[in-house]
Amino acid sequence: MKRVVVTGMAGITALGDNAIDILENLKKYQNAIVKMTEWGKYQGLLTQVAAPIPAFKEKEIYHRRQLRSMGRVAALATKSAEMALENAGLRTDQKIQDGRMGIAYGSSSGSPEALSHLMNTRFNHNIQGINANTYLRMMPQTTPVNMGVFLGLKGRIITTNSACTSGSQGIGYAYEAVKYGLQPMMLGGGAEELDITQAAVFDTLFATSCENNNKPQLTPRPFDKDRDGLVIGEGAATFVLEELEHAKARGAPILAEIVGFYTNSDGLHVTQPNAETMAIAIQGALDNAHLPASEIGYINAHGTATERGDIAESKATYAVFKDNTPISSLKSYIGHTLGACGAIESYISIEMMRHQWFCPTINLDQVADECAPLDYIQKQGREITTDYIMSNNFAFGGINTSLIFKNWH
Repeated sequence: MKRVVVTGMAGITALGDNAIDILENLKKYQNAIVKMTEWGKYQGLLTQVAAPIPAFKEKEIYHRRQLRSMGRVAALATKSAEMALENAGLRTDQKIQDGRMGIAYGSSSGSPEALSHLMNTRFNHNIQGINANTYLRMMPQTTPVNMGVFLGLKGRIITTNSACTSGSQGIGYAYEAVKYGLQPMMLGGGAEELDITQAAVFDTLFATSCENNNKPQLTPRPFDKDRDGLVIGEGAATFVLEELEHAKARGAPILAEIVGFYTNSDGLHVTQPNAETMAIAIQGALDNAHLPASEIGYINAHGTATERGDIAESKATYAVFKDNTPISSLKSYIGHTLGACGAIESYISIEMMRHQWFCPTINLDQVADECAPLDYIQKQGREITTDYIMSNNFAFGGINTSLIFKNWH
């Protein structure tokens, strides 16, 4: 089996699109949540808050011809992949186009805007708005396919269309492809674009934040007694993974090593999380990395600020770590980026590890009584020197993932 290292990574988030800006914004202890005044026209919608990325304008980045098959989600994915490859020193290297590099990538869905054009046909009996590229923009595999075509990659493509674990499974399956010698290089990650339909889905489940529509800076509140639900966000993050000797041979920068990954399914309910199987996934990643729980210096929580999710996750984490390991949720800053969250949160967590500073969960004033008594980072960031961090994600369908990254010295 091969050792797998991260030689490039990049993210596009509501806090910025580079590590320096993102870390600086985290240290302000302010989130990127805003009131979506344009959502007021949707009858019955309760939530009015989200974390958009207004600075990302795909039509200013890519030519109209390039965007024919790309919705916003594919453009976010492709741009973050370009940035990650640049970070790895591979953007113009022809080696990535000879079959040595593959992709494992996903999102919760394709572009909802393109899907709406198809729905117009079904409900209004009119095919106006549909063209040859409509399906390419809305299909579940739109992110890895568009990335592959744009970058000329000829290796394997794995589509991870698994809701909130799309990004973490993307990284995990890319890790396994390199670890077992199937590809020397892989891109892994996830992306999501912000759309009203996503907010509406969670709204119907009474899972969205709506009590702070006029005070968006006060929500979401993961693990807090006054939490009232999740906030939708958008973004993308891409990792360049390489087999260690391959990376060394080309003198690549090495940012971290992936040492553990595990994914499983609750097998019980499509929307109600299960602490027992979550704990199995967490322990599975530790076993995969051959590490005791005591070696993990920080845990990035899924931390959605939903009641069932927070309680189950905290109990699962406590079952493995007790109250010995610092934990916080990045969703308190950028909202729930759905299919992108596992990738974005892993990217930022690695950068925090490299800078030996970890953010608190903002808006966590008083831990809910129902949540397990973990070592929650609150109020202020914490300086921590550690060689290992964990990032956990849990999705609709009962899909659980856990990733472990090692610092590179």
